[in-house]
Amino acid sequence: MTKLVSLTINGLNVTVPEGTLLVDAAKKAGIDIPVFCYHPKMEPVGMCRMCLVEIGRLVIDRTTNQPVLESDGTPKVQCNPKLETACTTPVSEGMVVLTQSEKASAGQREIVEFLLTSHPLDCPVCDKGGECPLQNLTMKFGSGKGRFLYDDKMHLEKHVPLGELITLDRERCIQCGRCVRFQSDVVSEPVIGFSERGRATEIMTISEPGFDSYFSGNTTDICPVGALTTTDFRFGARPWELKTAASICPLCPVGCNITFNTRREAKSGGKVVIKRVMPRQNESVNEIWICDKGRFASHHYTESSGRLTKPLVRKDEKLHTTTWDNALKLAAEKIAAAKNDTVVLASGQLSNEDLYNLKQLAEGLNSKAILYTHMGGGDLTALVGVGRGTNLAEVGKGTVILVIGSDLQEEAPLWWLRIIHAARNGATLIVANPRDTKLDRHAAYVIRYANGDEVETVNGIMPGRKDNKIAEAFASAENALVFFGSEGLGLEGTGALGLACARLLQVTGHTAKPNNGLIGVWSHANDQGAWELGFQPEADLSAAIKGKVVYIAGADPAGDDPNLAKALKIARCIIVQDLFMTDTAKMADVVLPAQAYTERDGTFTSGERRVQRFYRAVTPRSESRPDFEITAQLGALLELDIESRSSERVFERISASVKAFNDISYSKVSEVTPQWPIVGRNEIYYGGTTYDNKQGLGVQLTSVIHRDGTITLPPARQVKALRPRENELLAVPVTRLYDHGLTVYPSELLHERMGELTMVLHPTTAKKYGLMTGDMVKVNLNGTSANVVLRIDETVSTGVALLPRSMGLPITAPAVITVQAAKKARGQQE
Repeated sequence: MTKLVSLTINGLNVTVPEGTLLVDAAKKAGIDIPVFCYHPKMEPVGMCRMCLVEIGRLVIDRTTNQPVLESDGTPKVQCNPKLETACTTPVSEGMVVLTQSEKASAGQREIVEFLLTSHPLDCPVCDKGGECPLQNLTMKFGSGKGRFLYDDKMHLEKHVPLGELITLDRERCIQCGRCVRFQSDVVSEPVIGFSERGRATEIMTISEPGFDSYFSGNTTDICPVGALTTTDFRFGARPWELKTAASICPLCPVGCNITFNTRREAKSGGKVVIKRVMPRQNESVNEIWICDKGRFASHHYTESSGRLTKPLVRKDEKLHTTTWDNALKLAAEKIAAAKNDTVVLASGQLSNEDLYNLKQLAEGLNSKAILYTHMGGGDLTALVGVGRGTNLAEVGKGTVILVIGSDLQEEAPLWWLRIIHAARNGATLIVANPRDTKLDRHAAYVIRYANGDEVETVNGIMPGRKDNKIAEAFASAENALVFFGSEGLGLEGTGALGLACARLLQVTGHTAKPNNGLIGVWSHANDQGAWELGFQPEADLSAAIKGKVVYIAGADPAGDDPNLAKALKIARCIIVQDLFMTDTAKMADVVLPAQAYTERDGTFTSGERRVQRFYRAVTPRSESRPDFEITAQLGALLELDIESRSSERVFERISASVKAFNDISYSKVSEVTPQWPIVGRNEIYYGGTTYDNKQGLGVQLTSVIHRDGTITLPPARQVKALRPRENELLAVPVTRLYDHGLTVYPSELLHERMGELTMVLHPTTAKKYGLMTGDMVKVNLNGTSANVVLRIDETVSTGVALLPRSMGLPITAPAVITVQAAKKARGQQE
């Protein structure tokens, strides 16, 4: 049990756990001590001295080790003659602290004055104006008149790009070190640092490309001045002009809580537009951080000029605009004529409400509801997935985390960040992958296996394996979490891997309790929700859609796979519901324009099985409608009872009919409880400009084993691994954080980070083909050819070629390929 310590701050009695820093103790008591360098998510350094306070401590009799008493019987307190920093001082029993005494106020006032001697008078044009801790604390503690000459101020370079995402104004920097410490201590990627000394100290990037981190945007949130700004928001708006809307990032399965800052502006034709994306605190999900993909890409695609705005129907071999009534009527007629010869195909990009209505339509037609995905195993996460009470922030000593078949930093960056913190806190991290990933450096055990041997690798961790320290560590752990991904695997392969992981958890007793269970590293924000609601993938999707009426929502099979495009060409009818004129939509008979998640309300279910709510931020585009409403209106024409009035009413039906959701409602997912650290608009100097969470922390689903106590897993299965022949390579699909997908590519700011389409080979394999780094290589894959740039990596297995998904080649599962040199690298002789 944690020992408690009692002290007095400004006459207020405060009790906190032993070891609490004084600045945090004051914050918990509602007393603000001003800080610049200190941040509650980082270790204290005492660099800025802004938190100077007077501190008195009990006088202890060295002979008895007891407090010395005054004549009236009260403990004697002796004040330190010098001011002390509250950010580096832990509390002690009987401590007396004065944060606003004349002496303390004088010290704080002098620190502000010293900082301003080197700070420019940029307030009227600075992007931080209105949410600047230095500006606010100057108004509170600063002198009304400066004693230093303006000409003596430091004049340093402004508008310095630290890469293409972050801009530095060196004059504004107060050398608090928050950004440098965040990158080195929190992210473990020290890609920026200090140069020079004294007043000439500057922040600089020490990576190529500049500021090479997936978390760089967070430094602009915690910067206490306007020294660091994001390129897309710089000079874009003033903070007091902006309105806020709570949302959930839709770009990966983590479910990061975000806030959209919006403004109606003339240059956008009077429309309300999203000006920036900010983190919203949820200590159980993303704490107060977001990755750069979420910050810079989660909204640009929703505002793309390529958005569909009106319904379309095919006439005379061309798509023509029409009314909603005509489009829905034609779609209903096609479905009615086909009866149960209809297939509903949807992706995890849709909300729970959208997917539920689509499932209701499929059931009403006695047809299939197919999940469009390359990754299986969601039926197993529903059985033994993590449940209520799971929080990666609490994971540490006594917990084993296995990550297999996933490059987490590329696929789910915030999970990567939280898992490395768990490892620092004592968790035993096991990373299993055929190649190196950045998670390896934080692992206690690293397992290398050949592509296709994933199931055997998991079976090797089963209890009873002789001389296997990893198996012993897993079985004896108090808690165990397994993250399984799809690297190098297709639908059947990931399903088999997920089953092996589920069996491992069941055999070792790591189910049905918090911080235990199975987590899938899905491609979309709501793949888990789709599985929970009854969607299932189809092993042979081409066969499933041939000759059928295919109703496709939020997916582009024709654009992803030439074989699916061929199958769609002989479909009976294609109805597409989407944001864009995708390759699949171009083939459709009916196209229905859907609203983006920024334009409506709804919920996603994260990979940790947490249902979270997002809210409307901007006005819907033209005639677009919510997916759930479109499906319900179509169902009404087919005489099916499907809810259309609001997303909340749809969710009420989900709660009433789907066991995992039984006791969940919009009001429950919208509930909040106090979180630590305290952040928000009134705490910008303490935690940064992160938004506090007033709109909901979400609710985790119950898994089958949590509800029923027992489960029966399917029989173990093994998928035969592909083995290439002579002069062939095994193409292994991998995921990049920044790809050419429809949700990322519209963010032009990220184009430089996306790079070229590359193939990665082992040096021996490259030498066999007479290739070297930078060569252009022609790849033949499933009837498709493309030129790719060659890269070399010694950690890749010989005979294996790594190819990225969603970068121009249709690869979602392992495949056999042939390659040939297309031309020499730039600068080489032809």
